[in-house]
Amino acid sequence: MPSVSNKGLSMPQSPIRKLVPFAENAKKKGVKVIHLNIGQPDIKTPQQALDAVKNNNINVLEYSRTEGSEEFRNKIAGYYIKNNINVSASEIIVTTGGSEALAFAMNTIADSNDEIIIPEPFYANYNGFATACGVKVVPVVSKLEDNFALPPIEDFEKLITPRTKAILICNPGNPTGYLYSKEEIQKLAALVKKHNIFLVADEVYREFTYDNKVHASILKEEGLDEHAIIIDSVSKRYSMCGARIGYLVSKNKEFIATALKFAQARLSPPTYAQIASEAALDTPDSYFAEVKTEYVARRNLLIAELGKIKGIKIARPQGAFYCIAELPIEDADHFAQWLLEDFRVDNETVMVAPAAGFYATEGLGKNQIRIAYVLDQASLKRAVRIIGEALKSYKG
Repeated sequence: MPSVSNKGLSMPQSPIRKLVPFAENAKKKGVKVIHLNIGQPDIKTPQQALDAVKNNNINVLEYSRTEGSEEFRNKIAGYYIKNNINVSASEIIVTTGGSEALAFAMNTIADSNDEIIIPEPFYANYNGFATACGVKVVPVVSKLEDNFALPPIEDFEKLITPRTKAILICNPGNPTGYLYSKEEIQKLAALVKKHNIFLVADEVYREFTYDNKVHASILKEEGLDEHAIIIDSVSKRYSMCGARIGYLVSKNKEFIATALKFAQARLSPPTYAQIASEAALDTPDSYFAEVKTEYVARRNLLIAELGKIKGIKIARPQGAFYCIAELPIEDADHFAQWLLEDFRVDNETVMVAPAAGFYATEGLGKNQIRIAYVLDQASLKRAVRIIGEALKSYKG
């Protein structure tokens, strides 16, 4: 029998999706599953994005340009300029989701067995992208008791080797919701310049910052043009995850020219999704004001309700719409599966994402879960009640 690749065998399962079969089995039995496991917002997609696809007059659905249509990239550049970040269409490559942007970035800056330093916990698919690209993830541990703030810069520096190509951050963070301060970004900027490596920032949640805090983009840092690479996306910003449109942004001309070759190999991003995404960029600022208000209310309710459960420790998110909670158990993977297979309250149960998959260091996060607070407040309150009742019954 032919064998699959070692790379394929070493690809990690998604901690967000691996429990889907258990959720589907529960649903087939008539159980209502409340999904806290995935960042799929229930906020309505802007109508102008849906109408742009519905009302187009395309007769032949052609390839777009490899880097995305010029009209769309100009629109993206305009969005950044409005946010006091001066970029041009030539410094943008449209991708099939932020996921493809990350894969292009890793392939462009790193060869096999090169290293990228990432504060953990981090978006679980970073492990998958790194494995697919043959890149080694070198983790720096951030701690729940510090609210997952940036680890000391000395912790980064002592991990830098001749194989280190970049530091990668997510700001605001998935899965932690932590928002890096201007001072923390400046420390990272100084470090990457000192060691002549890249700073890659996944900024897909940049619109979702709370408590009057301001997002600090790496593209605003002076003298960082050759080092800075932005990963961005319309998915979460406009509640249109199914569009699968993201983009790379960098002022480093060699990086953009090289990444474009990887983009050419997959031909082009999807045309209809670009049409919808271009229209979404006309969404008024009032949309984000209303959405942020709702997410703040959801976060506050979630933190308050979780705080009532004995033994739970919680990190307070400052952005995005995720929260890491530490449970009074040993194995969150087992607990999450048990919730779906064996536990019910009024014929309802909850699906969570075990947090171990958001770490690269073996053994970390085993008793933690990630919660996505993307549901209405009533659903969140019911979900936390179910988790609380489950912890009383769970035997481990």
